[in-house]
Amino acid sequence: MKLRPIIIDNLALMICGDQEYSGIFPYRSSSDLTDFFRRINLRHIHSGQTRRYWVRDVLEQLNIGENASNNQLPSVEIIHVIEQLLDSLEFKQNTDREKAIILMKEMVKPEGYTLDFDNFSKPKLKLSSGVFASTAMDVRKAERLITFAPEVFKIPEGSVNNNQIAVMMPFSDDFNEVYTIIRESCESVGMQCHRVDEVWKDSAIIQDVFDLIFTSSIIIADLSGRNPNVFYEIGIAHTLGKFVVPIAQSTNDIAFDVGHHRVLKYSLDEKGKIELKIKLQLRLNTIKQKFENGSRGEKTQE
Repeated sequence: MKLRPIIIDNLALMICGDQEYSGIFPYRSSSDLTDFFRRINLRHIHSGQTRRYWVRDVLEQLNIGENASNNQLPSVEIIHVIEQLLDSLEFKQNTDREKAIILMKEMVKPEGYTLDFDNFSKPKLKLSSGVFASTAMDVRKAERLITFAPEVFKIPEGSVNNNQIAVMMPFSDDFNEVYTIIRESCESVGMQCHRVDEVWKDSAIIQDVFDLIFTSSIIIADLSGRNPNVFYEIGIAHTLGKFVVPIAQSTNDIAFDVGHHRVLKYSLDEKGKIELKIKLQLRLNTIKQKFENGSRGEKTQE
């Protein structure tokens, strides 16, 4: 499994000991970088290019490889880089291995990985037993990571699908045309959307609602008519840290608790439907680029 570009960029800075990682990871000169890769049997010799760019290029090459033993893990070479980076022998005076370990754990957790240490304090990258559901937060900036165990819902076995969008709206023929516009907007940016009435996995519909929200990267919520189910579902999405795109036909549909968020207002005349489709495409493209770039630091609504 390939690591996202933002992870590769941060790994490069960690290896170099540059920018926000200065004083935590050791600073490595050009010759030090060559030695670092040699210690894990990789023959990459620094070419004179800007250090962090050269390291990033090397990591991108290593990131292409497959892991024959477990295709859910990154390439063996990338794993060796991460483990070597945290090896106690790599750290010198004026560095902070404990903080480096914390930063690495926080960075790899959204990817589904964790770090274990053997009896000799050697780090090992492994698949996490937990699931990271949030799509709208940058875990590196989080003050606390919260583990929750809901009693009303069961945690789905599936993970978050970055190309899946959950649509929350009233189940009424009046909204079928709106849903068609939403579906076309999603497809135009290479994503798929689903409503819970298209899903039947559990005997309790609310469990299917939770599953759909949990495994989706974006939630589009139509507030029109102030449907209480939709607001309940928005609450679930916010708690799970999802990107929520609210839409509504009138400002009167926007309840007080979500009134401070930006809402995409639309009308059902021909001009309004066209505008809704265009604005949704723009918003979805913006969020999709954040996924691709690995930046998850914006608020759940705008």
